[in-house]
Amino acid sequence: MSKFIIKGGKRLEGEVKISGSKNAALPIIAATILNSGKTTLYNVPNIKDVQTMYKILKEIGAKVVQKNNKVIIDTSKIHRYEIPEELMRKMRSSVILAGAIIGKYKKAKFTYPGGCEIGSRPIDLHLKGFEKLGISIKEEYGEIICEADKIVGTQINLDFPSVGATENIILASCLGDGITVITNAAKEPEIEDLCKFLNKMGAKIKGIGTDRIEINGVKALKDVSYNIMPDRIEAGTYLIAGAITGGNIRIVNANPNHIEPILNKLEEVNCKINIEKSTIELVAPKRVKSIDIKTMPYPGFPTDMQSVFATLLTTAKGTSIVTENIFESRYKYIQELNRMGAKIKVEGRNAIIKGTKKIQAANVIATDLRGGAAMVIEALVAKGITQIDNADYILRGYDNMEGKLRMLGAQIFLELD
Repeated sequence: MSKFIIKGGKRLEGEVKISGSKNAALPIIAATILNSGKTTLYNVPNIKDVQTMYKILKEIGAKVVQKNNKVIIDTSKIHRYEIPEELMRKMRSSVILAGAIIGKYKKAKFTYPGGCEIGSRPIDLHLKGFEKLGISIKEEYGEIICEADKIVGTQINLDFPSVGATENIILASCLGDGITVITNAAKEPEIEDLCKFLNKMGAKIKGIGTDRIEINGVKALKDVSYNIMPDRIEAGTYLIAGAITGGNIRIVNANPNHIEPILNKLEEVNCKINIEKSTIELVAPKRVKSIDIKTMPYPGFPTDMQSVFATLLTTAKGTSIVTENIFESRYKYIQELNRMGAKIKVEGRNAIIKGTKKIQAANVIATDLRGGAAMVIEALVAKGITQIDNADYILRGYDNMEGKLRMLGAQIFLELD
C-alpha cells in the first residue's frame, strides 16, 4: 500500500509549475478515437488516471507512445468496442470512452464505472443523451450495450449541467448526421478545452464555454497536435498549501481566469494575491480568518476544491461553514481530519468548522482523491509526523505531488507499495 510520510511545521516558499489538467486530458485522450489516426498531445499529466486511460486504449487496439509529458496516440487499428471491466472500475472518467467509441463505431459495450466513492454519480444523463441521438441501450448481466445504425442530431436538454454527460454527448455526436444542440450544458473550462481540441481536428462545435453547445456533424476528423490546459484544481491545491503554512509561493503555468472563485476566497481569508499573466503569487498571513463556502457548478466554487479549502479553514480564526451542493458523500475525509485535531461537525450538506491551532500528526487513510489531498495539506501544519495510507487515491490526480511540495520546502516522502 502506497503512503505519504509528512513532517509538519515548515513554512512553504518558492515556485512550482502546474501540470496539465487531469479533467481535460482524460476526455481529450478518449477523443483521439474519433480521428482513427495519430494525435500528439503535450502537457499531459503523469498521473495514475491517465495511465489507466492509456491501458484501456491499448486493450482496444490503439498504440500509445509516451515521452515525458508528450504522448503520441495512434487509434487507426482499434478492433475492440468493449471497455475492459477491470479498468473501467478503476476510475469514473473511463465512461467518457463510451461516447467516443459509439461516435466512431456506432457500438460500444461497458460496465458501470468506478473511481472515488463520494456519493451517487449515476450515468443516467449520459444514457438518456445517447438514446436521444438514436442509440439503442440494453443492460445484460451488469453490462451496458449500445448500438446505432446512425447517430442523428437532435435537441438534448440536461436536467443538471453534468460535465461527463455534456462531454459524452459531444463525443458521440461529432461524426453524426445533422446538428445536435445541448442546452443546460456544463460550462467547465475542461469542456472548453475538449471542444477546442475537437474543432482543431475538424469538428464543428459552436457555443464553447456557454450552456448551449451546438455540434454540426462532420464526415471525418484529421490528425492534430494539441497542448492540454493547466490543472486548475492542482493550482488551487498548491495555493492552499502555501496559505495554510503562512507561506509565500508562486505557481507558474496557471490560468487565473479558471480559478477566480478560489482566488476570491483566498483573498477573503486575508491572503494577498498577485497575478502576472500565467503566474500567481500568494502571500499568506500568519493565520487566515474564517469564511463560508458553497460549491456550485462552474463558474461557482468547484466541488473538487471543497475538501482542500475546508482544510485551510480548520486553522482559521473563528467558525466557517462549508456547503457541498454537488456530491452528497463528499465529507468522508472529515473523520480523518478530526483525528488530527480538526474540529469539524457535519450536518447534512453543511460542514461546520471551528478553527484551531492544535493540529496533531496521526496515521490517517485517504478516502478519495481530493480528500487525500486535504490530508496532505493538513499534515503540512500538524505537529509531528503524519502517515497517509491509500496514497494511490492521491496519485490518481496529482503529478509528482511530493516532489513539488519538497521544492517548496515541505518535508514529505512517498513510499510506493
